[in-house]
Amino acid sequence: MSEYDLVIIGAGPAGLTAGLYAARARMNVLLIEKAVPGGQILVTDWIENYPGFPEGISGFDLAEKIKEQALALGLTIETAEVQGLDLSGKIKKVILKNKHIKAKSLIIASGASPRKPGVGEDRFMGKGISFCATCDGPFFRDKVVVAVGGGDTAVQESIFLTRFAKKVYLVHRRDELRATKILQERAFSNDKIEFLWDSVVTGMDGVYGVEKVNIKNLKTGKASEIEANGCFLWIGILPNTEFIKGDVKTDEGGFILVDNRMQTNVPGVFAVGDVRDTPLRQIATAVGDGAVAAVSAEHYVESL
Repeated sequence: MSEYDLVIIGAGPAGLTAGLYAARARMNVLLIEKAVPGGQILVTDWIENYPGFPEGISGFDLAEKIKEQALALGLTIETAEVQGLDLSGKIKKVILKNKHIKAKSLIIASGASPRKPGVGEDRFMGKGISFCATCDGPFFRDKVVVAVGGGDTAVQESIFLTRFAKKVYLVHRRDELRATKILQERAFSNDKIEFLWDSVVTGMDGVYGVEKVNIKNLKTGKASEIEANGCFLWIGILPNTEFIKGDVKTDEGGFILVDNRMQTNVPGVFAVGDVRDTPLRQIATAVGDGAVAAVSAEHYVESL
Protein backbone atom coordinates (compact mmCIF):
# COMPACT_ATOMS: atom_id res chain seq x y z
CA MET A 1 0.00 0.00 0.00
CA SER A 2 1.50 3.33 -1.11
CA GLU A 3 1.95 6.07 1.49
CA TYR A 4 2.21 9.79 0.83
CA ASP A 5 2.69 12.94 2.86
CA LEU A 6 -0.35 14.34 1.10
CA VAL A 7 -3.08 13.08 -1.19
CA ILE A 8 -5.28 15.58 -3.02
CA ILE A 9 -8.68 14.52 -4.37
CA GLY A 10 -9.74 16.59 -7.38
CA ALA A 11 -7.82 18.49 -10.06
CA GLY A 12 -9.73 21.72 -10.46
CA PRO A 13 -7.96 25.05 -9.86
CA ALA A 14 -7.98 24.47 -6.08
CA GLY A 15 -6.58 20.95 -6.25
CA LEU A 16 -3.99 21.78 -8.89
CA THR A 17 -2.78 24.80 -6.92
CA ALA A 18 -2.53 22.72 -3.75
CA GLY A 19 -0.53 20.16 -5.71
CA LEU A 20 1.71 22.85 -7.15
CA TYR A 21 2.49 24.28 -3.71
CA ALA A 22 2.99 20.86 -2.13
CA ALA A 23 5.27 19.63 -4.91
CA ARG A 24 7.29 22.83 -4.73
CA ALA A 25 7.68 22.27 -0.97
CA ARG A 26 9.11 18.83 -1.80
CA MET A 27 6.27 16.95 -0.16
CA ASN A 28 5.58 13.41 -1.32
CA VAL A 29 2.24 14.30 -2.91
CA LEU A 30 -0.27 12.56 -5.16
CA LEU A 31 -3.24 14.19 -6.87
CA ILE A 32 -6.15 11.91 -7.81
CA GLU A 33 -8.62 13.00 -10.50
CA LYS A 34 -11.39 10.81 -11.88
CA ALA A 35 -11.69 12.69 -15.18
CA VAL A 36 -9.58 15.37 -16.85
CA PRO A 37 -7.55 17.90 -14.82
CA GLY A 38 -9.12 21.35 -14.86
CA GLY A 39 -12.50 20.91 -13.25
CA GLN A 40 -15.36 23.26 -14.07
CA ILE A 41 -13.16 25.81 -15.82
CA LEU A 42 -12.69 23.37 -18.69
CA VAL A 43 -16.24 24.18 -19.78
CA THR A 44 -15.93 27.94 -19.24
CA ASP A 45 -15.75 29.75 -22.55
CA TRP A 46 -13.89 32.91 -21.56
CA ILE A 47 -12.46 34.16 -18.25
CA GLU A 48 -12.06 37.90 -17.81
CA ASN A 49 -11.63 38.27 -14.05
CA TYR A 50 -8.57 36.12 -13.30
CA PRO A 51 -5.56 38.35 -12.52
CA GLY A 52 -2.71 38.42 -14.99
CA PHE A 53 -4.76 37.99 -18.16
CA PRO A 54 -6.06 41.47 -19.06
CA GLU A 55 -7.32 40.29 -22.44
CA GLY A 56 -8.98 37.24 -20.92
CA ILE A 57 -8.22 33.56 -21.39
CA SER A 58 -10.25 30.46 -22.21
CA GLY A 59 -11.01 28.07 -19.37
CA PHE A 60 -9.25 25.24 -21.18
CA ASP A 61 -6.07 27.25 -21.71
CA LEU A 62 -5.95 28.41 -18.09
CA ALA A 63 -6.45 24.86 -16.83
CA GLU A 64 -3.64 23.63 -19.08
CA LYS A 65 -1.28 26.36 -17.86
CA ILE A 66 -1.93 25.54 -14.19
CA LYS A 67 -1.58 21.79 -14.81
CA GLU A 68 1.66 22.11 -16.77
CA GLN A 69 3.16 24.36 -14.10
CA ALA A 70 2.25 21.85 -11.38
CA LEU A 71 3.66 18.93 -13.38
CA ALA A 72 6.88 20.85 -14.04
CA LEU A 73 7.32 21.24 -10.29
CA GLY A 74 7.03 17.52 -9.76
CA LEU A 75 3.35 16.86 -9.06
CA THR A 76 2.12 13.34 -9.83
CA ILE A 77 -1.46 13.03 -11.13
CA GLU A 78 -3.26 9.70 -11.16
CA THR A 79 -6.56 9.06 -12.95
CA ALA A 80 -8.88 7.15 -10.62
CA GLU A 81 -12.20 7.53 -8.83
CA VAL A 82 -12.18 7.70 -5.04
CA GLN A 83 -14.79 5.34 -3.64
CA GLY A 84 -14.33 6.01 0.05
CA LEU A 85 -12.13 7.28 2.86
CA ASP A 86 -10.97 5.84 6.16
CA LEU A 87 -10.20 8.78 8.43
CA SER A 88 -10.25 6.86 11.72
CA GLY A 89 -6.50 6.84 12.30
CA LYS A 90 -3.62 9.28 12.19
CA ILE A 91 -2.74 7.84 8.78
CA LYS A 92 -5.66 8.32 6.37
CA LYS A 93 -6.69 5.78 3.76
CA VAL A 94 -8.02 6.67 0.33
CA ILE A 95 -10.03 3.80 -1.14
CA LEU A 96 -9.86 3.30 -4.90
CA LYS A 97 -11.38 0.49 -6.95
CA ASN A 98 -8.32 -1.74 -6.98
CA LYS A 99 -6.18 -0.43 -4.12
CA HIS A 100 -5.90 1.67 -0.98
CA ILE A 101 -3.55 4.63 -0.62
CA LYS A 102 -2.19 5.84 2.72
CA ALA A 103 -1.69 9.54 3.43
CA LYS A 104 -0.51 11.55 6.39
CA SER A 105 -2.73 14.41 5.24
CA LEU A 106 -5.57 14.84 2.79
CA ILE A 107 -7.00 17.73 0.78
CA ILE A 108 -10.53 17.31 -0.58
CA ALA A 109 -10.90 19.35 -3.76
CA SER A 110 -13.63 17.31 -5.43
CA GLY A 111 -15.70 20.31 -6.53
CA ALA A 112 -19.42 20.41 -7.18
CA SER A 113 -21.89 19.39 -9.89
CA PRO A 114 -24.94 21.08 -11.42
CA ARG A 115 -28.23 20.72 -9.55
CA LYS A 116 -31.08 19.07 -11.47
CA PRO A 117 -34.64 20.42 -11.15
CA GLY A 118 -36.29 17.02 -11.55
CA VAL A 119 -38.75 18.01 -14.29
CA GLY A 120 -38.04 15.17 -16.69
CA GLU A 121 -34.64 16.34 -17.82
CA ASP A 122 -33.08 12.87 -17.47
CA ARG A 123 -35.18 11.70 -20.41
CA PHE A 124 -33.48 14.22 -22.68
CA MET A 125 -29.89 14.05 -21.51
CA GLY A 126 -27.80 14.43 -24.64
CA LYS A 127 -30.98 15.13 -26.58
CA GLY A 128 -31.47 18.80 -25.85
CA ILE A 129 -30.71 19.05 -22.13
CA SER A 130 -27.36 20.58 -21.24
CA PHE A 131 -25.50 22.14 -18.32
CA CYS A 132 -22.76 23.61 -20.48
CA ALA A 133 -23.20 26.20 -23.22
CA THR A 134 -19.52 26.05 -24.12
CA CYS A 135 -19.79 22.31 -24.72
CA ASP A 136 -23.11 22.19 -26.52
CA GLY A 137 -23.91 25.69 -27.77
CA PRO A 138 -22.70 25.02 -31.34
CA PHE A 139 -25.30 22.24 -31.68
CA PHE A 140 -28.07 24.86 -31.44
CA ARG A 141 -27.07 27.12 -34.30
CA ASP A 142 -30.08 29.12 -35.53
CA LYS A 143 -32.36 27.34 -33.06
CA VAL A 144 -34.46 28.39 -30.07
CA VAL A 145 -33.32 27.43 -26.58
CA VAL A 146 -34.51 27.93 -23.02
CA ALA A 147 -32.01 28.79 -20.28
CA VAL A 148 -32.82 28.52 -16.58
CA GLY A 149 -31.20 30.49 -13.76
CA GLY A 150 -30.30 33.99 -12.65
CA GLY A 151 -26.75 33.89 -11.34
CA ASP A 152 -23.42 34.64 -13.01
CA THR A 153 -23.19 31.28 -14.73
CA ALA A 154 -26.72 31.38 -16.13
CA VAL A 155 -26.36 34.89 -17.50
CA GLN A 156 -22.84 34.48 -18.86
CA GLU A 157 -23.70 31.19 -20.54
CA SER A 158 -26.93 32.63 -21.96
CA ILE A 159 -24.95 35.44 -23.54
CA PHE A 160 -22.58 32.86 -25.01
CA LEU A 161 -25.53 30.91 -26.42
CA THR A 162 -26.56 33.92 -28.49
CA ARG A 163 -23.48 33.33 -30.65
CA PHE A 164 -25.34 30.32 -32.03
CA ALA A 165 -29.04 30.31 -31.10
CA LYS A 166 -31.41 32.70 -32.81
CA LYS A 167 -33.39 33.09 -29.57
CA VAL A 168 -32.67 32.47 -25.88
CA TYR A 169 -35.48 32.52 -23.32
CA LEU A 170 -33.94 33.08 -19.88
CA VAL A 171 -36.27 31.75 -17.19
CA HIS A 172 -35.74 33.00 -13.64
CA ARG A 173 -37.88 32.32 -10.58
CA ARG A 174 -37.40 35.87 -9.24
CA ASP A 175 -38.10 39.30 -10.70
CA GLU A 176 -34.44 40.33 -10.86
CA LEU A 177 -31.12 38.66 -11.64
CA ARG A 178 -28.48 37.75 -9.09
CA ALA A 179 -25.62 38.03 -11.59
CA THR A 180 -23.00 40.76 -11.38
CA LYS A 181 -24.03 44.11 -12.86
CA ILE A 182 -21.70 43.97 -15.85
CA LEU A 183 -23.18 40.63 -16.92
CA GLN A 184 -26.71 41.95 -16.41
CA GLU A 185 -25.96 44.95 -18.59
CA ARG A 186 -24.67 42.73 -21.38
CA ALA A 187 -27.68 40.43 -21.16
CA PHE A 188 -30.24 43.25 -21.11
CA SER A 189 -28.63 44.84 -24.17
CA ASN A 190 -28.68 41.57 -26.12
CA ASP A 191 -31.77 41.51 -28.32
CA LYS A 192 -31.58 37.72 -28.69
CA ILE A 193 -32.35 37.19 -24.99
CA GLU A 194 -35.93 37.38 -23.70
CA PHE A 195 -36.48 37.24 -19.93
CA LEU A 196 -39.30 35.26 -18.35
CA TRP A 197 -39.49 36.58 -14.79
CA ASP A 198 -41.04 34.90 -11.73
CA SER A 199 -41.16 31.64 -13.65
CA VAL A 200 -39.97 28.05 -13.49
CA VAL A 201 -39.71 25.13 -15.89
CA THR A 202 -42.27 22.46 -14.99
CA GLY A 203 -41.57 19.94 -17.72
CA MET A 204 -40.50 19.29 -21.27
CA ASP A 205 -41.61 17.13 -24.14
CA GLY A 206 -40.48 15.84 -27.50
CA VAL A 207 -40.17 12.69 -29.57
CA TYR A 208 -36.46 12.33 -30.28
CA GLY A 209 -35.29 15.32 -28.26
CA VAL A 210 -36.53 18.47 -26.57
CA GLU A 211 -39.23 20.12 -28.65
CA LYS A 212 -41.31 21.95 -26.05
CA VAL A 213 -40.58 23.39 -22.61
CA ASN A 214 -43.39 24.00 -20.13
CA ILE A 215 -43.24 27.19 -18.06
CA LYS A 216 -45.24 28.32 -15.03
CA ASN A 217 -45.43 31.86 -13.69
CA LEU A 218 -45.16 31.64 -9.90
CA LYS A 219 -47.08 34.87 -9.27
CA THR A 220 -50.01 34.38 -11.62
CA GLY A 221 -50.02 30.59 -11.83
CA LYS A 222 -50.32 30.84 -15.59
CA ALA A 223 -48.87 27.93 -17.55
CA SER A 224 -47.34 28.34 -20.99
CA GLU A 225 -45.44 26.33 -23.53
CA ILE A 226 -42.38 27.34 -25.51
CA GLU A 227 -41.36 25.59 -28.69
CA ALA A 228 -37.63 25.11 -28.23
CA ASN A 229 -34.88 22.77 -29.35
CA GLY A 230 -32.96 22.71 -26.09
CA CYS A 231 -32.93 23.60 -22.42
CA PHE A 232 -29.84 24.70 -20.50
CA LEU A 233 -30.00 24.39 -16.71
CA TRP A 234 -28.02 26.57 -14.29
CA ILE A 235 -29.90 26.46 -10.99
CA GLY A 236 -27.15 25.83 -8.49
CA ILE A 237 -24.65 23.17 -7.56
CA LEU A 238 -24.29 20.18 -5.27
CA PRO A 239 -20.99 19.21 -3.61
CA ASN A 240 -19.23 16.08 -4.88
CA THR A 241 -18.94 14.42 -1.48
CA GLU A 242 -20.51 11.00 -2.02
CA PHE A 243 -17.28 9.23 -1.04
CA ILE A 244 -16.99 11.03 2.31
CA LYS A 245 -20.07 9.50 3.96
CA GLY A 246 -20.34 11.74 7.01
CA ASP A 247 -16.72 11.61 8.08
CA VAL A 248 -16.33 15.39 8.03
CA LYS A 249 -18.76 18.09 9.12
CA THR A 250 -20.80 19.85 6.45
CA ASP A 251 -23.43 22.56 6.29
CA GLU A 252 -27.08 21.87 5.47
CA GLY A 253 -26.29 21.82 1.76
CA GLY A 254 -23.54 19.23 2.18
CA PHE A 255 -20.64 21.63 1.65
CA ILE A 256 -17.65 20.92 3.89
CA LEU A 257 -17.03 23.24 6.84
CA VAL A 258 -13.47 24.46 7.32
CA ASP A 259 -11.58 27.11 9.32
CA ASN A 260 -9.36 29.82 7.85
CA ARG A 261 -6.59 27.28 7.36
CA MET A 262 -8.93 25.06 5.31
CA GLN A 263 -8.87 22.51 8.15
CA THR A 264 -11.95 20.34 8.61
CA ASN A 265 -13.06 18.87 11.93
CA VAL A 266 -10.79 15.88 11.23
CA PRO A 267 -7.09 16.64 11.97
CA GLY A 268 -5.01 16.45 8.83
CA VAL A 269 -8.00 16.63 6.49
CA PHE A 270 -8.53 19.87 4.55
CA ALA A 271 -11.13 21.00 2.01
CA VAL A 272 -10.84 23.61 -0.74
CA GLY A 273 -12.69 25.15 -3.66
CA ASP A 274 -16.32 24.56 -4.61
CA VAL A 275 -16.73 21.57 -2.30
CA ARG A 276 -16.37 23.69 0.83
CA ASP A 277 -18.73 26.18 2.43
CA THR A 278 -17.58 29.49 0.96
CA PRO A 279 -19.18 32.87 0.18
CA LEU A 280 -17.62 33.00 -3.30
CA ARG A 281 -16.92 30.27 -5.82
CA GLN A 282 -14.46 31.74 -8.30
CA ILE A 283 -11.17 30.59 -9.79
CA ALA A 284 -9.25 33.20 -7.79
CA THR A 285 -10.74 32.05 -4.48
CA ALA A 286 -10.21 28.37 -5.38
CA VAL A 287 -6.54 29.04 -6.11
CA GLY A 288 -6.22 30.85 -2.77
CA ASP A 289 -7.87 27.94 -0.97
CA GLY A 290 -5.44 25.50 -2.55
CA ALA A 291 -2.38 27.51 -1.53
CA VAL A 292 -3.58 27.86 2.07
CA ALA A 293 -4.47 24.17 2.36
CA ALA A 294 -1.14 22.98 0.97
CA VAL A 295 0.84 25.06 3.43
CA SER A 296 -1.46 23.97 6.27
CA ALA A 297 -0.99 20.32 5.26
CA GLU A 298 2.77 20.79 5.14
CA HIS A 299 2.78 22.20 8.68
CA TYR A 300 0.53 19.40 9.88
CA VAL A 301 2.79 16.69 8.47
CA GLU A 302 5.84 18.34 10.01
CA SER A 303 4.14 18.25 13.42
CA LEU A 304 3.55 14.49 13.35
